[in-house]
Amino acid sequence: MSHEQKQPKILGIITARGGSKGIPGKSVKKLGDKPLIAYTIDVAKKSTLLTHLIVSTDSEEIAYVCKEYGVDVPFMRPKELAEDTTPHLPVVQHAVDFMEKKESSIYDSVVILQPTSPFRTVDDIDATVQKLIDADADSAVSMCEIEGDAHPMKMKKMEGDKVLPYVIEETTTLRQELPVVYKRNSAVYVIKRDVVMKENRLFLDGKIVGHLVPKERSLDIDVPLDWIEAEYTLGELKKKGYEF
Repeated sequence: MSHEQKQPKILGIITARGGSKGIPGKSVKKLGDKPLIAYTIDVAKKSTLLTHLIVSTDSEEIAYVCKEYGVDVPFMRPKELAEDTTPHLPVVQHAVDFMEKKESSIYDSVVILQPTSPFRTVDDIDATVQKLIDADADSAVSMCEIEGDAHPMKMKKMEGDKVLPYVIEETTTLRQELPVVYKRNSAVYVIKRDVVMKENRLFLDGKIVGHLVPKERSLDIDVPLDWIEAEYTLGELKKKGYEF
């Protein structure tokens, strides 16, 4: 009898709401020679660990582009799950519920991929998933190092005109002496299926493990200035041999 570990069933969900206000039509706007969302589709399709890959969108235009790039759009997201203020949890729960009924199967984990992170690699996806599996964690997230003036020890608050430390008193002005800190870079989120569907939470608590991604590939496009940075970064990464 074989004692090989069963391959886990993992659902990859590209979440792409229409109606972006910061950058209109952001998901289908061309970055370099292809739509922004195509960067996420192309790397996710190369994953060796995702069992299924789908797009959750409320936009016919986004759905059309996604189908052109060969990814499944099995449903149109309900309008009430596509508002500016809609959190990720019900969107993910809706997609998991739909796909489990469609496939008559229960997933082990869910991977959220946002099209606003165009420079993740397939290794970022698979390494983050593998971290969750190896650690038997509730969730795994891609991370990047915080540098320079964004370091939390440099953050201040103001009470009236008085400037006070926000979290902890700054003990040094030398960047090199500050402790190394990290943040989620928004590229890959992996969550156990039961955490999403039974415990009604995502990646904010429980046992969380992280996969480190270089700062140069950690851009999350939100506002027009980010788009300009993305165009520059795309050229620089291609010079270094990255293929997108």
